[in-house]
Amino acid sequence: MLGTGDSLYSASNGLEQYKSLSVAEVDPIGKTITFSNGDTLSTGVAAGDVNEDDIRRIQIRETILSHFEKEEQLFASGIKCLSLFFIDEVAKYRQYDDNGEERSGVYGKIFEQEYTDALNERLTLFPTAYQEYLRGIKTADTHRGYFSIDKQGHSVDSTAKRGAEDSDDISAYDLILKNKERLLSFDEPTRFIFSHSALREGWDNPNVFQICTLKHSDNSTSKRQEVGRGLRLCVNQAGDRQDVDVCGETVVHDVNKLTVIASESYAGFVSDLQSKIKEDLYERPTKASAEYFTDKTVKIGEDSHTFTTTEATAIYNYLVRNDYVDDNGAVTETYRSAVALGIFAALKPELEPFASGIHTLVQGIFDPSILKGMIEDGHDTKVRENPLNDNFKRQEFQDLWRRINQRYAYTVEFDSPELIEKSIIALNARLFVSRLRYNLVMGEQKEGNEFVVNKTSSPELTHALGSSVPYDLIGKIAEQTTLTRRTIVAIIKGLNPEKRWMFNLNPEEFIQRVAEEIDTQKAAIVVEHIAYQPSAEEPYTQDIFNMSKASQEYAKAYQAKKAIQDYVFTDGLAEDSIERRFAKDVDAADEVIVYAKLPRGPKGFSIPTPVGNYSPDWAIAFRRGAVKHIFFIAETKGTMDSLNLRPIEQAKISCARKLFNEISTTGVKYHDVDSYQSLLDVMQKL
Repeated sequence: MLGTGDSLYSASNGLEQYKSLSVAEVDPIGKTITFSNGDTLSTGVAAGDVNEDDIRRIQIRETILSHFEKEEQLFASGIKCLSLFFIDEVAKYRQYDDNGEERSGVYGKIFEQEYTDALNERLTLFPTAYQEYLRGIKTADTHRGYFSIDKQGHSVDSTAKRGAEDSDDISAYDLILKNKERLLSFDEPTRFIFSHSALREGWDNPNVFQICTLKHSDNSTSKRQEVGRGLRLCVNQAGDRQDVDVCGETVVHDVNKLTVIASESYAGFVSDLQSKIKEDLYERPTKASAEYFTDKTVKIGEDSHTFTTTEATAIYNYLVRNDYVDDNGAVTETYRSAVALGIFAALKPELEPFASGIHTLVQGIFDPSILKGMIEDGHDTKVRENPLNDNFKRQEFQDLWRRINQRYAYTVEFDSPELIEKSIIALNARLFVSRLRYNLVMGEQKEGNEFVVNKTSSPELTHALGSSVPYDLIGKIAEQTTLTRRTIVAIIKGLNPEKRWMFNLNPEEFIQRVAEEIDTQKAAIVVEHIAYQPSAEEPYTQDIFNMSKASQEYAKAYQAKKAIQDYVFTDGLAEDSIERRFAKDVDAADEVIVYAKLPRGPKGFSIPTPVGNYSPDWAIAFRRGAVKHIFFIAETKGTMDSLNLRPIEQAKISCARKLFNEISTTGVKYHDVDSYQSLLDVMQKL
């Protein structure tokens, strides 16, 4: 979690596009974040080298794949499948040259490329009749765009033809807005429609099965309106509506299913859509009725309750019986007076527990603002502080803190030719850089407001535009490995050509993996030659412990007695995790006076090593005379067998041992352990 002043460059482990960039301001109310360069981002919006066109390409690709999957099922039943794209800028689909000639924008080009690829991959797998249908459609003819007017001033009317040589061709305007029968015919090749805002008002088509929003979130536009373009019972070639009478009660839901490819995260889209649905449902009624209360949900403390039809009828009868609504369902002055006095007629005993929610719903009929509290904002900031307690002030911990809060620097000498040779061998044998992938989450809305995730995948983005940031390949690897450019050049030159080419696939991953492998080889060489000395930097202060946590995390934290903070947040939240058991045992141990879970991260407690900063877990002060060493730094690992640790992790632990056990004379000892008992055993050997 980043806060004001945090460096994106540091948080990204030195990605070049974030250099000199930090967080300037976080606005939890407006749901925006402002950076040091003046740029502002809203929730769900991507920018920078997370290439916007790559994100939209993913959406277009997934819409096409979903279209093929749905169309294959519907084709045999004589049902035409349509997909609808909402875009935020006409020029991204259609542009004009200096002579006024139309040409494809970026979305049009991406669509045709992805459609062709998807069709070629799957065509021979489809049934014969469906194959023949697809072979008869030109890629350029299967997508159309309707916009009332574009930014070049070109209005769309019935004179705009798709092809002058086609005598029976009609304009996009006539096809999409007027001639619904032709659009739904298999004889018409158009299956994908791109639109701006025009189709949201007064237009719908029963055979839209995919909706893709190629645009940023727009607070003035309801997702429910856009999704509503596809919430219609479809028709077949004969115009027969595919309802329960035709399909049967079970099949109708499988046939009439809308897929939405959203421009934000699955969780964000679902949350926002449900919120919009709630707002629409709660704010639309202006009169009371049994239907108004049916399926409404109210809160009772931490629990919630949804009214049944029977309960809703009882509520409405209660209002009528007490003259709270008139014969037309309008709220009366009698009820408004009761609101002003805060005194209402008694409800039936079975409804009394829900009295507050019921009256909130009734008041919402004439004052919709009162319902705002019933809709939760999932983006509200919910963090709690975990301040230092009196244990921090104990003399024993202050003595320990003064001994460990010194910052250190190191020097190391090693044989460069040996490192170069070993790195080249390892990289040629193991280096692999993946193509860009994206995470696809597919879900389904069941009855009510329940969304269920039923499929996830991570496909490759085969036509990614790649990084637009120039990289100093040698400099970045040298920086991450703290080696000279000359050493890195020698290693890169020694790589096989196919390994060097991997840089083009994914520059960031190439740099990261090469640096990690070099560090792994370096780890085995440098530890015995390292030398530590106090740094000129200021010592650590108690401020490193002042880190906020989300409220829900406190439910899983360990509430301690001897720690310097009331709550200890362990890596393992399960009761039997290594850190959780260790915290409990240390807190209960008679030998321990006070202890601390050392904070990690860029602002936490760390030791510099040639293979990256290292953060031990615990600082413990024991009762004098109870154990051999009264001050101890511990690292809790799942194993104490160094063979089961990665080389870099082994090296970091070895550096920490050297610093605290050999170089430092502060009386603090260090070791990695897997339990409190193993800590006691290790102390006797040091």
